[in-house]
Amino acid sequence: MIFVTGATGFIGRYLCERLLSDGFRVRGTFLESESPLSLPDGVEPSTIQPLGPDTKWTGALAGVETVIHLAGRVHIMADNADDPLTEFRRVNVDGTAQLAREAAKAGVKRFVFISSIKVNGEETKAPYTDGSPPMPSDPYGVSKWEAEEALRRIEKKTGMEVAVVRPVLVYGPGVKANFLSMMKIVRRGIPLPFAGISNRRSLVYVGNMVDALVLCASHPAAAGQTWLISDGEDVSTPELVARMASALNVPARQLRCPYCLLDLAGRVTGRRDVIRRLSGSLSVDISKIRRELGWNPPFTMEDGLRETAGWYMRAGIN
Repeated sequence: MIFVTGATGFIGRYLCERLLSDGFRVRGTFLESESPLSLPDGVEPSTIQPLGPDTKWTGALAGVETVIHLAGRVHIMADNADDPLTEFRRVNVDGTAQLAREAAKAGVKRFVFISSIKVNGEETKAPYTDGSPPMPSDPYGVSKWEAEEALRRIEKKTGMEVAVVRPVLVYGPGVKANFLSMMKIVRRGIPLPFAGISNRRSLVYVGNMVDALVLCASHPAAAGQTWLISDGEDVSTPELVARMASALNVPARQLRCPYCLLDLAGRVTGRRDVIRRLSGSLSVDISKIRRELGWNPPFTMEDGLRETAGWYMRAGIN
């Protein structure tokens, strides 16, 4: 039995469907405020309270051999919490540690934790590798790093195997936030001022993400390690816009704009962080997972963008 937290989310639904298709028994969580119908067909439902240090897991973990922990407090652009770091720690650190301790007590053999590349930082000159030092710069990244450390302590104390996965930005059908916003702009033919940007960004298609998670849940060599994953090819922002436009079957409309003006626009609109991400580099080297687990992304970025564009057009999103 594989237990998936966050099973109703963007990645969680794809993961559950993949595990079921591979013949695994899957138990997935949903909140009391949600309906069990939000889980993919075939997933055994498990109602839980919101993730935190006091969440009760005992019954949910009965008979479980592997936990894949996707649930957590996600990165929020405009965080309204009085103390974001405290809230991130309560959910992502204390909540994760509570689940891991209960999992170890229940006899779970492996715990796969979905962390974030934000543990390493926000920008790269050279791609991050498995040996890059943790340098989180925001509350979300700090909480993910502290959760990783807590899990390693539990692993050492209990013997439960822990595999940590640090993905880059995940996209695919059902994606939201900035990736969806850019897709809307490209589809509408609104010119984007990124033609002069020369950067490198790593992304990971949800199909590749799920494939790597399934491997990390089962491969003997995945235990005790941290894995960086991506599509295995990096693009500049203007290249991404061009590929997205091709997938949407529309022209790529881009303008050259000096960075100082982009930065000014970011300041004026309150979206300076978005401008920095779109103009800066953040890439990862996935040589370790290729070499040690024999993993290669089963989908190309072209595949992923085509599937995402197809979903977007079928959904009629405005």
